[in-house]
Amino acid sequence: MKRKRVSLYIGISIIASLLAMMLVSLFYTPYPVTEMNRNERFAPPSAKHPLGTDNFGRDVLSRIMKGSQTAFLVGLIAVSVGGIFGVIIGAIAGYFGGILDEFIMRLMDAMMAFPGILFALMFVSIFGVGIRNTIIAIGIMSIPSFARITRSGFIQHKEFEYVKNARVKGVSNLRIMFSHIFPNVLSPIIVAASMGFSSAVLSEAALSYLGLGIQPPDPSWGRMLNESQSFIALSPWYTIAPGVFITLIVLGFNFLGDGIADLQDRQQ
Repeated sequence: MKRKRVSLYIGISIIASLLAMMLVSLFYTPYPVTEMNRNERFAPPSAKHPLGTDNFGRDVLSRIMKGSQTAFLVGLIAVSVGGIFGVIIGAIAGYFGGILDEFIMRLMDAMMAFPGILFALMFVSIFGVGIRNTIIAIGIMSIPSFARITRSGFIQHKEFEYVKNARVKGVSNLRIMFSHIFPNVLSPIIVAASMGFSSAVLSEAALSYLGLGIQPPDPSWGRMLNESQSFIALSPWYTIAPGVFITLIVLGFNFLGDGIADLQDRQQ
């Protein structure tokens, strides 16, 4: 089996499994995620608690399942925000060019030069912690990458014959941009969205780990890592579980992006 298919199938399998777990958690978890039981603190993995319990006696599997909602929600909305604004900005810069292009891309370069996690930390420190500001910060961080990819595609395609013919026929610039050119540059944007999703999940986990992301009682894999680090010797499963699931979702979307990119290379 060729490498491109292996990457694609592995990515799809991992993401489908995690997505199924997330969907199940919308309706069912083995235990209420906030239910505490002091008599079962640090219980090891067992049939009753497959991933053990934490320092409050809460079921780790239930919290992992509920935390998947946070991961997918933040990833989906943040990538959507970054993608929508990034595509619009990149399309305008690439299609019209000139001074406008220079101004927009220098602004994007300045944003990319600033470390993303530092920007997110500054943003949530100023505007407050919580899932809304976390999503906004991560979404803004992802705009430049989408803008650069979209701009590159528009610069290439605006010189093709089908675009020139559309101009001769009097088709509006807006329609040329988003009805003619955009469908032809969509594939690399999809790859960028897949990679951006994994970056968004990591950023959310980092912010939550630092106490600036998702706040209790809502579970977050990053916050679970923070809460468990003091008990790693006593209850290693408590730390391992969220770390494994963060790794899985990041690997899943990276494999998916690699697989899609390999398929594109063959089609070109």
